[in-house]
Amino acid sequence: MTPQILEKPSSTQEQRLLLPGWHSWQEFKAIQTLMEEVPGVRLTYLDGFIELMTIGEPHELIKSILGFLLEFYFCEIGIEFMPVGSATREVEGQKVSFEPDESYYIGEKGNKEHPDLAVEVIITSGTIKKLAKYKRLQISEVWFWENDNLSLYRLRDEDYEAIDRSEFLPELDIALLVRCVLMPSRLEARNEFLKGIQR
Repeated sequence: MTPQILEKPSSTQEQRLLLPGWHSWQEFKAIQTLMEEVPGVRLTYLDGFIELMTIGEPHELIKSILGFLLEFYFCEIGIEFMPVGSATREVEGQKVSFEPDESYYIGEKGNKEHPDLAVEVIITSGTIKKLAKYKRLQISEVWFWENDNLSLYRLRDEDYEAIDRSEFLPELDIALLVRCVLMPSRLEARNEFLKGIQR
C-alpha cells in the first residue's frame, strides 16, 4: 500500500501524505530518524497515525508575519514572553508528536513543560485532528490560521472552546491582526498594526 497523497503537489504549496496503516511509537521514531536527512519535511504522530508535510512559501509567509506581529505586540504592550517557535512537542505515553508553527510561553516559563500559546498555519487541510494533538499536552490556547482567518481556542477542563479574544492577550484586536497579516507590504502592516494598538 502506498502513502495517500492528500493534495496535488506544487513547488510552492505544502503537501501532505498520510502513511497507510497503524504505526507503533518505535516505528514512528525510526521514520523520524530517516526523515532527518530530508529538509523541509515535518512529521506528526497521533495514536499510531503518521502524517508527513512539506512546507511551501505561502505557509512560511503567513507564519513569519504572524510571528513578527505577535512578538512586536508583546514588546509594545510590555508582556514578558519566551518564543519557542516550532520546537517539537512529543510525549510517548500520550502517543503524540508534532511541531506548532509558532509557540510562546507567556510570562515566566517557570516549570511549565509546554508553551501557553501555539499557532498553526493551515494552507492544505490535513487528516490528523487539529486540536487533538494539542489537547494531549494541555496547551492552554491554540490559534489556527486557515482561509485567511484566525480561529482561537481555549482549553476548558477536558476540551477546547472557540473564543473571540485571546485570554492571554485580551486587548489584542484579532481583526486588526488578520488585516495586517494580509497586507502586501510588511512595512505598511507594521505601521497599521502599531497605529491600531496605540489607540
